[in-house]
Amino acid sequence: MTTTRTVQPSTPLTAVEVAQASDAIDRISTAFSSRVVGQERTRTALLVTLLAEGHVLLESVPGLAKTLAASTLAQAVSAEFSRIQCTPDLLPSDIIGTQVYDPRRHEFETQLGPVHANFVLLDEINRSSAKTQSALLEAMQERQTSIAGTIHPLPTPFMVLATQNPIEEEGTYLLPYAQMDRFLLKEVVDYPEEHDELMVLDRIGDDTLGQHADKLAPVASISDIVDLQALVRRVYVDPAIRRYVVALVRATRHVGQLLGPDLGAYVEFGASPRGSISFFQAARAMAVIQGRHYVIPEDIRELRHAVLRHRIHLTFEALADRVRPESVIDAVFRAVPTP
Repeated sequence: MTTTRTVQPSTPLTAVEVAQASDAIDRISTAFSSRVVGQERTRTALLVTLLAEGHVLLESVPGLAKTLAASTLAQAVSAEFSRIQCTPDLLPSDIIGTQVYDPRRHEFETQLGPVHANFVLLDEINRSSAKTQSALLEAMQERQTSIAGTIHPLPTPFMVLATQNPIEEEGTYLLPYAQMDRFLLKEVVDYPEEHDELMVLDRIGDDTLGQHADKLAPVASISDIVDLQALVRRVYVDPAIRRYVVALVRATRHVGQLLGPDLGAYVEFGASPRGSISFFQAARAMAVIQGRHYVIPEDIRELRHAVLRHRIHLTFEALADRVRPESVIDAVFRAVPTP
């Protein structure tokens, strides 16, 4: 006899819970902006990723405050932060940890690696070898590490912030699609505006930014983040929004049928179902950040590039013609009706 499992709907968020969440997010955002000038898209991407319990890939040239942004967010929520500089000779044990022999006790003891932190910054992740990236994949997906056959759970919350430099390709390893797909968002960090760059110099001049600046005082706790993540899981997503997300992601797999052969020839393959899941999770986090208990189509549109740019694989013709994935994404969103 077959039994049917009944899925119990989650309890809707109350106005009080939304207000409390907005207050905590405002405190974190204010603390972030006190150290990181501008970079509003980066701040939103980090907050969405944190609340949605995902990982984020940041791409930019050096010097655009990616490390500062990651460490500032960790300090703001009183979280443990570690930074790993990826190099071709980096071993999995350098990240996840290893067993070390203690001659005094004549036994091995486990030393956990830097990945066992709440916020892990993987600087220039594409410089690590395939073997090291496979160890990172287990940590990102399973939220655990395996050392000498023993499973070690990672802390909660756990978030990987990986960076890569799009300019230098010598000595780098192309990230496999399976690992790229594990990142909830990919944010491209752009150069700051002129007034923001002037503000950076002003803050360095008065010692409020840089190595002589005071350490940022926490404005939230780890338990606050865990509570916010629980609230995000209860955000309401209307069936029409769910169908919209699925239609968008499926459209990336059939661009030629939707937009014609010219643009379709540039797309080798589209987003997997993990793209739909990422939209679903990230949009709920965006709704909480915006002070709502429900998702609207604008949340999906706001996240379109960050969710899909690393999940659409373009052909060599697209690279030769300098067609960017953002152009394909925008064309898909124009073609799919908004509910």
